[in-house]
Amino acid sequence: DCITYDLYSCSQTYSWSITSIKMSSQVRLRLLPSARCLFDDLLQVKVSGLRSRQVVALKASSTDDKGVEFRSSATYRADGLGELDLHRDPSLSGSYVGVEPMGLLWSMKADTLHQRFQKTNSLKPNVVRFSVHEVEGRGQGEGRTLAELVAERLMMADGVQRRPVKDGNVRGVLFTPPGPGPYPAVLDLYTFGGGLSEKRAALLAGRGFVVMTVALYGIDDMPKNISEIHLDYFEEAIEFLKKQDKVKRVGLTSLSKSGDLVLSIASFLPNIDATVWINGCSANTVFPLYYKKKQILSVLPFDVSKVVSTESGAFITKNAIPDPAAEENRASLIPIQQASGRFLFVASEDDNNWDSPAFVDEMTQRLRHHGKDNFEVLICRGSGHYLEPPYGPYCASSFHGFLGKPVVWGGQAKSHAAAEVQLWKKIQEFLRAHLSCDSTQEKAKL
Repeated sequence: DCITYDLYSCSQTYSWSITSIKMSSQVRLRLLPSARCLFDDLLQVKVSGLRSRQVVALKASSTDDKGVEFRSSATYRADGLGELDLHRDPSLSGSYVGVEPMGLLWSMKADTLHQRFQKTNSLKPNVVRFSVHEVEGRGQGEGRTLAELVAERLMMADGVQRRPVKDGNVRGVLFTPPGPGPYPAVLDLYTFGGGLSEKRAALLAGRGFVVMTVALYGIDDMPKNISEIHLDYFEEAIEFLKKQDKVKRVGLTSLSKSGDLVLSIASFLPNIDATVWINGCSANTVFPLYYKKKQILSVLPFDVSKVVSTESGAFITKNAIPDPAAEENRASLIPIQQASGRFLFVASEDDNNWDSPAFVDEMTQRLRHHGKDNFEVLICRGSGHYLEPPYGPYCASSFHGFLGKPVVWGGQAKSHAAAEVQLWKKIQEFLRAHLSCDSTQEKAKL
């Protein structure tokens, strides 16, 4: 069966195909509600037409934007009717075990070490090939392919508009939901580095937010590298966002280094109503921060001697950042007590990039000391540093742009995947609660 869909985006029509190939006259592989869905949609994987209690291997594979292939495999036993439902049936062995409806997706790995699944282009879907295979001789070998299905997981929901932004100094991409609005608006600082990552911004737009993601360097006419950061750039980006027709209130989202950037934006600039901080630092890191041509925060030092090597060749940097509240580091500490908006502090319990839970403790104690309770805290158990929108491959280690070496991000795949589902819902609820107008009240959806 071959079905072709038209995907509307950026005033152009893109044609993608979804193909279900029956390799056996009886076995059928299905994805519900559809093999064409959003990246963050929960899918139900079903197989029918197997022999009663037949053992089979289910596989998934996908190639990221950098051309790296990621794969997973799990062994299942059909029920008495020859059917499998990954919402009900446990994996017996393979990339994961137990009942994991989306396990084939979050457990995918590359053949080589230290690879992170790169999906940054919102115009191209994440194409995943699912397949069912016979298992031979007590599970000792793999037989013929019984069924295959090619699925497309879209970054942009129907009707979401994507517009490149080149306005004054600001370079980025703006995503706008369909309809009259007004909508809660978000400046998305996905992580810190050259170029853009559109995934989180595009997916949030599909859930009812106007979202702009911006670059600091490395695209268009921007410098290839930088040695300092200017808060004026984010001020300009926020002003651009506020001028959009469907926007009234603005919030911020972050991850990693951009965590301290959103803290600075919320602390030094007015009218930031909600800030999501994910696994960042409570002090300014990497580059000095300037505003109106004056340095306002120095850099928290990085102690290379405390970087720990592992057998895999990757490094643990968790203890290389000193106590930001120490007297000698006060010039880099971000004065979050000045912020008028709400904070959501999210820390992974097993973050090996830096000690995010300790930074959360420092920030909440400081806010309480100043008589403030404008914050919520979410500690994600068993998760690592890279908390992203759900149902993407878990990343155990990958190349660190500033260290110039691979680092261990921490966490366990299963716990990390569960944390991403929990966090994605929490982010939407938090932003909607503190940014929404009456016309946009709707529940967070997965």
